[in-house]
Amino acid sequence: MDYDIVIRNGSIVDGTGTPPFAGDVAVKDGRIAAVGAVAGGAAEEIDAAGRIVTPGFVDIHTHYDGQVTWEHRLRPSSGHGVTTTIMGNCGVGFAPIREHQRQLAIKLMEGVEDIPEVVMTKGIPWAWESFPDYLDFLDTRQADVDFAGYLPHSPLRVYVMGDRGANLEPPTQDDLAKMRKLTTEALKAGAMGVSTSRYLGHRFRSGELAPSVPTEADELSALAEGLADAGCGVFQMIPNSAAEAEAEFSLMERLVEVSGRPLTFSLLQNAARPANFGTYLELLAERGADKQISGQFYPRPVGLLFGLDLSYHPFSLCPSYRAIAGLTLAQKVERLRDPEFRRKLLSEAPEDPNPFFIQIVNSTDALFALGNPPDYHQSPDRTINARAAAMGINPRELILDELLRDEGHAILYAPSTIQIDDYLAHAREAFDTPGTLIGLGDGGAHYGMICDAAYPTYLLTQWAGEAGSASLGLAQAIRALTDVPARTIGLHDRGIVAPGYKADLNVIDIDRLELEMPKVSHDLPGGGKRLTQQATGYDATVLSGVVTYRRGEPTGALPGRLVRGARAAPAH
Repeated sequence: MDYDIVIRNGSIVDGTGTPPFAGDVAVKDGRIAAVGAVAGGAAEEIDAAGRIVTPGFVDIHTHYDGQVTWEHRLRPSSGHGVTTTIMGNCGVGFAPIREHQRQLAIKLMEGVEDIPEVVMTKGIPWAWESFPDYLDFLDTRQADVDFAGYLPHSPLRVYVMGDRGANLEPPTQDDLAKMRKLTTEALKAGAMGVSTSRYLGHRFRSGELAPSVPTEADELSALAEGLADAGCGVFQMIPNSAAEAEAEFSLMERLVEVSGRPLTFSLLQNAARPANFGTYLELLAERGADKQISGQFYPRPVGLLFGLDLSYHPFSLCPSYRAIAGLTLAQKVERLRDPEFRRKLLSEAPEDPNPFFIQIVNSTDALFALGNPPDYHQSPDRTINARAAAMGINPRELILDELLRDEGHAILYAPSTIQIDDYLAHAREAFDTPGTLIGLGDGGAHYGMICDAAYPTYLLTQWAGEAGSASLGLAQAIRALTDVPARTIGLHDRGIVAPGYKADLNVIDIDRLELEMPKVSHDLPGGGKRLTQQATGYDATVLSGVVTYRRGEPTGALPGRLVRGARAAPAH
């Protein structure tokens, strides 16, 4: 046979932003061999008539650092056309680490990324100490997507400083020199860069700040110097949510000047400083390109999901509910329907040492019943508060009634703003701003609270085309999911359908593409639960020239491997 696979008769959306065109795509030895009218036979032919053919999607903000060590499917991302993921974001992860520091890392990931302690205790094999050791272990792993990782700041700080690092003490000059050296070592071993978080919500479950959050500029500069010494890599960070955008952007500019390397940050809508979002866009438009700074935003309001079988809901931190939290879902539903228990619960307030989690469960001003199929674009008059006012009842009563729907399987959606249409308008403005990209899917984290890794399907079903809320062209949408993130992270060998590029491809029935309702499964190590969200309409996903998914079902093939460092574009 001339080729391994030929995808025939498709509408090719090649990732460059050019309009779709009819043609075939031939694959040989893991690379795209030909595009256009392809003659010759193949071991497998896929009929893509009436379908679009795209590059595999690239998600550069995930947290599969633990999941990739205990399982081979990086879902939910891999079920939504994603073929490359970057983990180690937000300054958290599992390397470098000493044996006596493992529990601290587990507690930090439990608080920051909502990964249950039992899952990590049972699942992570801990076959490494240094970050290069961790990469060597990952080199033995196979998955349904390619994966790469940042060196995370918090474990690096604790590795170098010990208890002083965990206790937020300032570093010595020797500490800074060691962090710089280890950053360079990680980059040379294949890290994609270094990551940090200054976000005040990133805390241990007990309430203490993550080690990276309050660090001063000299420590961040040491990491940047490590990038400079290596001559490669990207600096990833989450800004301080309580600081002015101008001050945080100036800090980012200084880090780029020190490192000589690109920086990408999380561009989040923040209730404390709502004007920051627009200010960041202005700064990116004015200075971002010159400074190699990019901002990652989410295409809809990032939303918490509440449910009786999930991590949180408005009653989950109340004393009466905590007393029944260990019961089965059916048992909890039975107790919550008891009139006396219900009256007592409705009279209580949440209690917790972590103020961030109190804030989470009190996030009820913008709270909606998600519905099935999920509706992420509801108007303010559909909030629980608005509906309760119209019914003449206390909103907490309606919240409890909604949580009990479908025998306790119902899910409530708490987006970051009640004005969803306004956020979508800001997001569309962000999309048109130079230096921005869509991301922040957080796959592999927030197992019981957020399910945003499905954003590629959301973008294609809700933004793209004439009926889309953002009236975004299909070619623009595909480029935003492929070439733009690939170039941002330095993976120039993928993200485009053209000869010589990596054969990571999707065949999508765009007219049938649909996002399904998030569901809970109890299949993590130790019986831990996770939210997953599937989609219909993905006819095939190809990774490194091998079909990994057909009609949404895994084929069992695991061609995904660790990617060490940047990749050059294929020679033409």
